[in-house]
This record gives sequence, C-alpha cells and structure tokens, in this order.
Amino acid sequence: MLKIIFYIKSEKINLKGESPIFAKVTLGKERVTMSTGKSIAAERWNATQRLRAILKLEKEKVLKKSLELFQLNIEKKYNNLINFTEEVSIAMLKNEILGISDEAKKIQLLDVFEKHNSEFAKKVKSGERSSASLQKYNRSADLIRNFIKKTYNVNNIEIEKINSAFIYNLETYLKFESEFKGVVGIKNNSVVKYFKNFKTICNYGIKMDLIDKNPFNVYNGKLKIKDATFLTVDELNSIEKKVFQVERLEKVKNMFLFSCYTGYAPIDACNLTTANLIQDNNGEFWIKTDRAKTGIRANVPVLPPTQRIINKYKDSEVGLIPKISNQKMNAYLKEIADLCGIEKKLTWYVARHTFATTVTLGNGIKIENVSSMMGHTNIKQTQHYAKVLDSSVMDDMCKLIQKLNY
Repeated sequence: MLKIIFYIKSEKINLKGESPIFAKVTLGKERVTMSTGKSIAAERWNATQRLRAILKLEKEKVLKKSLELFQLNIEKKYNNLINFTEEVSIAMLKNEILGISDEAKKIQLLDVFEKHNSEFAKKVKSGERSSASLQKYNRSADLIRNFIKKTYNVNNIEIEKINSAFIYNLETYLKFESEFKGVVGIKNNSVVKYFKNFKTICNYGIKMDLIDKNPFNVYNGKLKIKDATFLTVDELNSIEKKVFQVERLEKVKNMFLFSCYTGYAPIDACNLTTANLIQDNNGEFWIKTDRAKTGIRANVPVLPPTQRIINKYKDSEVGLIPKISNQKMNAYLKEIADLCGIEKKLTWYVARHTFATTVTLGNGIKIENVSSMMGHTNIKQTQHYAKVLDSSVMDDMCKLIQKLNY
C-alpha cells in the first residue's frame, strides 16, 4: 500500500531561515525519501500543524497546493506502473517519479489498446456491450499493429513518440496500403471511423491515468455524407404485396418488413423476444429494448404490419422473428429486389433507413420522436434522414404557394 508523509529537516536551514520539506514514500515494507524542492520555517510548519490547519498566509496556501500536486504526481506514477507491472518496487517508483524509467517501462500505444479491449471484452461477456463492437476495437488494434511494424519495423511504439507525421502516415497507410481479405485500402468514411476508435481507446487511457494526452486529437478527417438508401412507398408496398413460393424468401421478406416498421438494426431485431413486448396502460403494445451498439434505450410502438409478423412467428420461433446471419439475409434480399423489380441495392440496413424516412418522417412524425425510436445518441444523426426527404420541404412550400397564389 502506498503511503506519503511530508516532514522537514529542521537541522538544515537556508539563508531565508527555512528548512527543506521532504516526502517519505512507503510502499509495503520499502521506503524512500525525496526532496520536494520546497522549504518553510520550522515554527510555521509546527504552528500550522504541517500545513494541515486553516491557513491565512497566501504563501502557505500556495505551498500546501504544491505539496498536494507533488503527492498526486507520485500516486499517478504508481498507478501507471501497477497497470502494466505485476510487482512494483520502491526503486521502480522512484525512477518513474524522477523520469529515469527504463525504456521498456514507458507507456506503449498497443499496451493501452490491449488493456482497453480486455476491459471491453468483460462488458461484452456481461451483456453490457455487443461482440460486434469488440470486433471493431480488435480490428483497430490490428491495424495499428500492422502499421507500426511496416512503417517503423517495431512491434510497439511509445505514446510520447506519436506526432503529426505518425498520424498523417497512418491515415495514408489505411487508405492506400492496408490489406484485409484481399482488399487493399480502406474508404474515407471507414478510415474516419477507425480514427474515432483510436481516440476512444486513448481517452480510456487518460481516464485510467495511463497517459496524459490523446495523440489522435490532432486528426481532423471528416465523414463524406452520403444519402441513405431507403425504399419509397411504392417499393415498400411492392415487397409487402409480393407472395413468395420459396419459404426462405417469404421468411426474409417478413424479417425485412419487421425492421422497416420498427427501425431496429439486424442485431437488435434478432435478439428480441416476447420479454421485449410490453403493453402500456392504454392497452397499446410497445417493443422495448436497448441498442446493442450503444446501450441506448429504443422503444417503438407496435404498428399493425409489425403485429402481423409477430403473430405469424409467435409459436414457431424463440424470438419475435426468425434468426439469420446478416450475410445470408443480404444475399436473399438481392433475390427479393430482383423479383420485385427494385433496382436499389437491398440490404438489411435499408429497412432501418426506410423506417426513418418513408415510414416515420415521411408521415409527419416529429424528428425528436424518430430519434428516440431509432436509439440515436443525438438528433444530428436523425437529421441526416430528414435531409434526404423532399416531402417535408414540399409541404412547407405548398403553404407558401397558397399564400402567394392570389
């Protein structure tokens, strides 16, 4: 256990008549004394009960604050060591405080990544976060690992050595040189999202007192906003009215429509059970759950098309709808698009976009309510859907046309 006590060496007096203040640092059975670089007259040290009494002199208030910062620095250095070293000795702590640590003991970038991901894995195991998010963070660590190995020919790099050149070179590597499953390079929006992951992980490092600043804060890449693909009313109706003789296509159609009328992402939709189906005081049914991606509550009223699908699979499935992999779902949706004469690339996420646009915003549902049902972290995410709709603009313009048409 770490313990720090301040004392003065009264036998030593400087030209101002003051004695030097030392810190006795005890760790288990080991101890070391260190100079604080501060001094005070012995009589004032005793009169103020070692600066623990109420202080009136401004000089002594400043001195007390300096000693508190000195102690805080020692505690922070100790926390840095115990995060990466099983047994911390007093000699190691002293070297860390004096800034003469061995190179191997300096905080390395991948060490922070691995500690974050290890802690995140525990949250996934307890059900707090999704395994997809953990996969994303593990992929981020792999990208950094591959980059520093290829660019600097090392297995890790100290946080303090990361500069603007490192960030610029990393961005270039991700966009044009990184390789995954035979594909070379990562598109701009994905690169920006990876840098967001890097920042998140290093912010965790700051919170855990592993590092002092986030080296990725200098990155200022921007997402290139693309219009979300969604179905029009006619396209949605064409799928809804189509009856497929092949059972797998009929099942996929219903699963897709379920997301069109609830807005749930694939992972959330597949995890829903009757436990998520709640009836309120007015007798209306709701689906209530937390989004796997963000943990944010996303409650959605059960619309008639949703209820029909729930009723269809009520006695044959464990969940509200059947389960299927995202890969198979998208492959079958391509068949459905062809059979329904829809030229758009149909994926499961198109259903979520359709809920936000055609089903809700297009029918006059307030954007704040849509944002809540979508489980968005802020309304700016929902505003993106509102921008791609011309209907709300036309409604307002029609009112203006009527006023001007005299």
